[in-house]
Amino acid sequence: MDILTWTYILVGLSFALYIGIAIWSRAGSTKEFYVAGGGVSPLANGMATAADWMSAASFISMAGLISFAGYDGSVYLMGWTGGYVLLALLLAPYLRKFGKFTVPDFVGDRYYSNKARVVAVICALFISFTYVAGQMRGVGIVFSRYLEVDINTGVIIGMCIVFFYAVLGGMKGITYTQVAQYCVLIFAFMVPAIFVSMQLTGNPFPQLGLGGTVEDGTYLLDKLDGVLTELGFTAYTSGQKPMIDMFAITLALMVGTAGLPHVIVRFFTVPRVKDARLSAGFALVFIAILYTTAPAVAAFGIYNAIDSVAEKPVDDLPKWVENWKQTELIKIDDKNGDGVVQYVADPEINELDIDKDIMVLANPEIAELPNWVVGLVAAGGMAAALSTAAGLLLVISTSVSRDLVKNFNPGISDKKELMIARGAAAVAVVVAGYFGVNPPGFVAQVVAFAFGLAAASFFPVIIMGIFSKRMNKEGAIAGMLTGLVFTLSYIVYFKFGTELFGVAPESLAAENWLFGISPEGIGSFGMLLNFIVSFAVSLFTPPPPAEVQEMVEEIRIPRGAGAAQDH
Repeated sequence: MDILTWTYILVGLSFALYIGIAIWSRAGSTKEFYVAGGGVSPLANGMATAADWMSAASFISMAGLISFAGYDGSVYLMGWTGGYVLLALLLAPYLRKFGKFTVPDFVGDRYYSNKARVVAVICALFISFTYVAGQMRGVGIVFSRYLEVDINTGVIIGMCIVFFYAVLGGMKGITYTQVAQYCVLIFAFMVPAIFVSMQLTGNPFPQLGLGGTVEDGTYLLDKLDGVLTELGFTAYTSGQKPMIDMFAITLALMVGTAGLPHVIVRFFTVPRVKDARLSAGFALVFIAILYTTAPAVAAFGIYNAIDSVAEKPVDDLPKWVENWKQTELIKIDDKNGDGVVQYVADPEINELDIDKDIMVLANPEIAELPNWVVGLVAAGGMAAALSTAAGLLLVISTSVSRDLVKNFNPGISDKKELMIARGAAAVAVVVAGYFGVNPPGFVAQVVAFAFGLAAASFFPVIIMGIFSKRMNKEGAIAGMLTGLVFTLSYIVYFKFGTELFGVAPESLAAENWLFGISPEGIGSFGMLLNFIVSFAVSLFTPPPPAEVQEMVEEIRIPRGAGAAQDH
């Protein structure tokens, strides 16, 4: 069977599975809609958390970014991995013990202020919509290639699927759907990686194949370094980014993880505090399978792509190039008219443009693997993008229905609150689709912006809310607003200054970045500003009430392995 047939079969079967699970596990109450009833097992929650965590950025874009950035791309690998460890060990158990459904819920109660709650909702919406834009873009890319539709149509199809199981099932439906999606995405990522590793190095373990030798006995990474330097690019194992920017991006991704509302809420779906810790451990193992494989997939992909296209006749290119040219995500322009593809670092001479986001998806085709493997990767890419998109949409709907409507109208019935939550999710799907059609960058870059916003807004107030009894509402509000406004303004100015404000492009160049920090890493500086402002304001304003200080002390007491109180 051809690729399209296999794709329809495998993607269709996976979608049928997701929708079937959503119908079986549809939410009947607000508690089931928000936290799956609080009765999910640690193993299932670990899988669901891993699927929620490993978005389109992890599955589709991260390895693609490392393919072209080499050493510089490792910031995403280090930042996201370290961030999950930080979240699992430092924050998740305390937040679970607090017993709140959402981050704004925690902020509102811990800082005894509805104003703080509203500011937290605003931050959550900015973070979630920025993040979900990347997921919907990933959905569009997968559909555009494998179902032979344009990217915009692909985004719309993805919107309809997410709408169905996120709005119907809530967190209960999403949780069990994500368990299935994890199984699909990890199988889809590992199968081609093992195939290609065997082809190139003879080693069935991609992690070991990365350090293996190719046909002529040369180490793969040495061979790749040589090929790239001959073409004028930086060696694959060398970096160009300034050390301060490498550090800033890694830190922003790491601490941004700890402020991501759609990941934090997963720790409220288990019955006990010790189950939150256990599910975090399971999730880390499940995540590590993909994250330790991604560098190998990146190196294999760029090595095979260059080998199959560079210096080849324009009229006799591999089939994978023609397939992806239809999506306009790979472009060839024979500038010198010699009929041969020139792939070099000099943009004036270079004739090949490959979108970073296609490398993982195109990898099986580049390596000429069986058609069913190509279809499997399509299903895996969809699973990764849709699982995270659903989690983010739930955060958006919960922020509106629970943190705003329910908080300011406590007498609202459970049925009415559930209806509002579903309505908010429906609106969020439409907005997410718009950003998927008009994304502010490639998938991993857009997601990096979301992490930066989370780092600058949520991380300081969460960490100080847990570990500082002196931190008060005035400090929290001032800190969140400072971090969010500064980071968002910096990203908008340096990424869209020309389009929005008519700023000359040369004024937005890297030499004008603050301390040499890129928009992807500026969340680290925003976080620092948040800490400074929060601490300073809290020193000059009244301390929290005694009962709040006692509550903070109670959260930190290392007991409570039994059932946590739900509010």
